[in-house]
Amino acid sequence: MTTLANRPNTALLVIDVQNGVVNHAHNRDEVVANVATLVDKARAAGVDVVWVQHSNAEHMPKESDGWQFVSELKVADGEPVVHKTYADSFEATDLEEVLAGKGIGSLVVSGAQTDECIRSTLHGALVRGYDALLVSDAHTTEDLSEYGAPTPDKVIAHTNLYWENHTAPGRTAGVVKTEDAFKPA
Repeated sequence: MTTLANRPNTALLVIDVQNGVVNHAHNRDEVVANVATLVDKARAAGVDVVWVQHSNAEHMPKESDGWQFVSELKVADGEPVVHKTYADSFEATDLEEVLAGKGIGSLVVSGAQTDECIRSTLHGALVRGYDALLVSDAHTTEDLSEYGAPTPDKVIAHTNLYWENHTAPGRTAGVVKTEDAFKPA
């Protein structure tokens, strides 16, 4: 359970599912479809959806086509959008204030890129006292193997493996598949 006092609620984080981030990502269409399913399931279950949108002045400036969320996903009225410029969605953003204001202590994480913003945000959440559940089939990354990185399928599998077995005192980590997310207890 979260170590944050008076934070009984859960939120779905949708991280960087933007044109400039996922256009060339591994299994792009399948992952985006899973994220869309998660958004629908969260809304139906009364779970807050919090959107995270990355920008970079050089490669993905605000308002550019690459900065926009993919066309398959729509932010609903009243759903917060957190703007970030670092990998960890908490770093130099208002994410903590958004979550605190909604009494959220548990996060269900989806989006991109697995090896950068997803991992950084998962760890950032856990060290700040949040429970953090990764949706194993709803995150992706691009192929950086030409630079010495493992192929995307291995990056995703490794992240799922270590997050499934990750622990911290008083907090819960783990993975869940899209089909099992937000099921009634």
